[in-house]
Formats: sequence, C-alpha cells, structure tokens
Amino acid sequence: MAEAKITRDDLEAGIRQLQGGAKQKVVDKKKAIATGIGITAVVILLITFMLGKRAGNKRTALVEIRRL
Repeated sequence: MAEAKITRDDLEAGIRQLQGGAKQKVVDKKKAIATGIGITAVVILLITFMLGKRAGNKRTALVEIRRL
C-alpha cells in the first residue's frame, strides 16, 4: 500500500477552508447580536423615560397663585 504524504499545502488548504466557514458564521452572528443590543437599548430607554415621566407627574405639586 502506498500512502500519500500530506504536504504543507494540503494542510494550509484544509485550515483555510475551515477558517472561511467559521469567519462567515462569526460575521453573521455579530450582525445579529448588534441588532439585538440596539433594540434592547432603545426599549430600556423608552421604559426608563415612561417611568420617569410617571414619577414626575406623581410628585409634581400644583401651585395656584391668586391676587388679593
């Protein structure tokens, strides 16, 4: 049986093929994660704004000024 020797070029080609698929997956995941973080940040800001607005309405005193 004659075994084929694995050359450096064969190894490099195999590793590059693996890296290419992995890099594409990482790029796709980065986009999805960035979108999710952006949407979450907007929702948190809106909730904080609404709670702050509500608290401000509860604590606001109405002062009526009358002339004598």
